[in-house]
Formats: sequence, structure tokens, C-alpha cells
Amino acid sequence: PADIRDAAQARVRSAPAPVTDVARLCVCDLLVAQCDISCCCDPDCSAEDFSLFTTCSVPVVTGDSQLCSQKAAVYSLDVEANPPERIFKIIDQVNPSIFCIHATNYKQALYLKSPEIPTPENFDQLLDKFGGATFSTEPDSWNVDTDAQNPPDANETSRYEYGVPVQTEDAFLRLPSPVVSSWCSDANPAGFLVNQATKCIRSVSVEKCDSIQALSMLFYINSSILAVPRSSQMVNITVQSIVVQSLNGMRTLLSSSDVLRLPIVLDELCINAVLGVNYHITHTDTGEIIEAAAAFVLGAISKEKLSIEQSFEISFTQENTQPVPLSGNPGYVVGLPVRAGFQSQGYPFPAAFLSNKHSQLTILHSTSTQDCLAAQGARAPVLFGYNMISGCKLRITAAMKCQPLAQTLLDVLKGQNFPEYVASFGNSQAQDVLDWVPITQLHISEQMLSHTLQSSCQIPVSLGIEVKWTKYGSLVNPQARIVNVTATITTTTLKQLPSGRERIIPITSSVVFTDISSPAEPSYKAWPTIDIKLPFDFFYPFV
Repeated sequence: PADIRDAAQARVRSAPAPVTDVARLCVCDLLVAQCDISCCCDPDCSAEDFSLFTTCSVPVVTGDSQLCSQKAAVYSLDVEANPPERIFKIIDQVNPSIFCIHATNYKQALYLKSPEIPTPENFDQLLDKFGGATFSTEPDSWNVDTDAQNPPDANETSRYEYGVPVQTEDAFLRLPSPVVSSWCSDANPAGFLVNQATKCIRSVSVEKCDSIQALSMLFYINSSILAVPRSSQMVNITVQSIVVQSLNGMRTLLSSSDVLRLPIVLDELCINAVLGVNYHITHTDTGEIIEAAAAFVLGAISKEKLSIEQSFEISFTQENTQPVPLSGNPGYVVGLPVRAGFQSQGYPFPAAFLSNKHSQLTILHSTSTQDCLAAQGARAPVLFGYNMISGCKLRITAAMKCQPLAQTLLDVLKGQNFPEYVASFGNSQAQDVLDWVPITQLHISEQMLSHTLQSSCQIPVSLGIEVKWTKYGSLVNPQARIVNVTATITTTTLKQLPSGRERIIPITSSVVFTDISSPAEPSYKAWPTIDIKLPFDFFYPFV
């Protein structure tokens, strides 16, 4: 179409000077100081060599094919001339694709720049430039007219996206964190939907504690959050709760959080200093922030202390939903519960929020009495990476009926709602169908010796859960992923007891985690070893 052609021609007119000289490029020049046959761009070839060519092996030489417009060197042969001669010309080539690079104006990316080595003289300068959580590598000038392409009133986005810094009226919501060392840096932005928890060291002085901004509650709530990026709608940060911590570590929740408590110096103590902040952000399903709250931990600082440890945390919850605890991001963390769920009717995916308590895989929780009938309903979460075993004792009398007893023991072992699926990752969402692993249930029967006669029945006596997991992703930072879960119920034959007789049967429940990761294949061949003896002072003066 004419409008697309005009736009392409406009891009050609505004394109910067090419960085690569295509006239000097020659991909078929393989021989050094010799003419390559049929290589029309070889500078070692003379006019006599070109007269012997019948074709050009590389007729067109270009730079980056992803550019919207670039110079192209075109080579051909005039076979009608006597003798035949080479024809060379430079043309402007336009990329017809709408997905193309307008200009390679970031010249720093076109070559490898040696990093600046830190020295005692430039360390402070490098720390100021790169010490923050974010820093700019934008060149001093750009060749693209961004003001014309993006007018000031253009609404680039009307919602937050994952990882985008939460904006405030002055900059962004800060979540202090350690950067180069353990000291706090206030330049760490809080990313949307990115749950974070940090701890860092803050330098303090009791005499000046009332003037240190990072110790005051106002520093963390005085800037309103933008409901959506680049908007005028503000969301104020409210104080959800205030906990006061004494010098010995005892904490007390204040009944009222309406009054701000600012740090002051009293009897050589700095009281009401911020020791921890917990942000909680509520958002809609369209990426709009509608509520923000902060919970504070305030404490006292003695005159002897020169620094304190501060903790910061931020979490996000969608409105009208219940928060689901995660067990890793993405891979499981050792010691956190294994997340589980079941597929309820009406849901096309495993609905973890409809599962048992806290959406966790659980086993029988041992009690002090060791009575199986009294332990019914007591469950313990299965913690990733921890092999576990628990159990109880069942006292059987002649008056007990077989079928109700078997169902009761099954409920003791599996619980009321035994899940059907297990999350393969610690952060698997309910709607991600492929992130849920079905639990394979097996039944094994064994015989139990008894000297009694008459009828018999099968009762479950043990539940064994095997969780197979593997290391997923990069070898530098592998993530734990569950790939298979098997739950095996073992039953035994119980014959009817005569009147007045009793029998005690142990009931057990166990969990075993098995790592089935394949060992990493080395990318190099082992070097041959040499069996020699080095001189005793070979490494002198090093040990």
C-alpha cells in the first residue's frame, strides 16, 4: 500500500549513517593474498581474474538483514564486454518486514568494551554509578526522534505488568535491600507482583536518629502510589498495624495505628525507630492497584549501637481472592510444604484453592497417646526434601466391625480429602494445567498370620508416598521440580477375633523423596594425567 511505502521511504530518509561499510565486506574471500575463484568482492582479484569468471558466487553483500534500511553491495559480470568485466554498485535496500530495526544507534552494543577495573581511586565513582539496583546505560545522544514518535500525551500503558516498578508520585516504591555489601540501599524498586523479602544493615547514630529518614515511618508512606503507570489517580499507603519491640526483643501490638510514631531521643535511647516494614498491595485482575497498606515494627536503639538490621517485605493479592502460599519461585525450597490440590467438578484445571487445608500434601500426625482412633483428623504437612515417617497403634477387639474399621483407618492414613494432584513447581498456579502432576495410587495386599478362625477382611495398615523430583533449568541455579508422585496403600488380612481377645496393630505413614536428576554431561574431554613427582620446592613460596 501507498501509506506503508511512504512510511518505509520516510524511515530511509531519517536513518543514520551505516555503521558497517558493506563495500569492505567479503564473505567468500578465504585465501590470503590470493584471488578466490568466482569471488567478485575479493580485493586480491585483478581485472584479468574477473574476465575469467563466469558468475559471482556472492552477488549481494549486506550488513544486518534485520535493519529496516541499509546499504547493499551488488556484484555482477558484464559478459558482453570484451573481455568480460565486473560491475560493482551500492544500492539502498529496504526491508519489507514490519518487524525491523530502524536504527542501530546504540553504538556501545556493536563492540566489546573492556570493563573498568575497580581501583582504590575509582571505587567510589563506580559504586555511585553501579551500586544501585538499577542504573542507566543509555548513550548520550539518540538518533531517533522519540518526541515525534511518542507525544507527551500518548497513553503507553493503562495497567501494571509483571516486574514493572510500582510508581509513586515522586519516583517508585522503594524496598531497601543490600546491593554490594550488607548495607541498605534505598534505590531498589518494588516490582509489580514480585513478592520480595530483604534484610540489610543501616548505619545509625542515636544523637541524630530523629533526622535519619530511613528510621521514620513517614519515609515509607509519605508518597502515594499511582493506580496505573503514568496516571493522576493516587492510592495512599495506610498504616495497617504497628508493633513495638523492646530492647530485649519482646514485641507488643498497639491497639491503635492511627497516630504516627516518629523517632525521638529519650534517655540516651532512640525510640520509635523503624526496624521492619511489610507492604501489602491489593490489585485488580486488570493490573490496577486499588489499595496499599504497610505494617511497621518499631523499636528502641541504645547509644552503644552503631548500626541496626532492618527487614522489608512486600506481597501482592488480587481483590476478592484468597492468597495461596507458595513453596518456591519457581522451584521448590527444601523445608517448605508440597502444594497439592484436586480437580473438582466444574473446573477444567486442578483447583488448588479447593483442596485440603492450606492446599498442602499431608500425612498422619503422630500424637502422644499413639491411638489411631484418637488421631483421626490430625495431619502434618509434607515438607519438600524431608523424608518423614509417622504412625499410631490400633487396638482391635472382637466387637469391631470390619468394614467401618477399614474405612476409619483409610481416613486416618489419607485424610478426609486426599489430593489428586501435586504442583510440579513451588509457584504453580491453578490455571496452569501442565504444572500439576497426578498422584498415582497403588494398593498392595499382604497376609497376616493369625491363629483365629472364621471370617476375615482387608484393612489398610500403611501409606507410603514416594516423591520423585529432578533439577530443572540452569546448572548454575537449578530449580527443584516434582515429576512423579506415587501413593501406595498396603492392606493386610485381619481374621475375626474370639470374644474377649484383643490385638494391637501398628499403622504407619511415610514419605520418601528421590532425586532422579541425570548427572551433567561434561562439555570437554578429560585431560590425560601424567604420573610424575614434582620437586619439593616447586610451589615455593606458596604452600
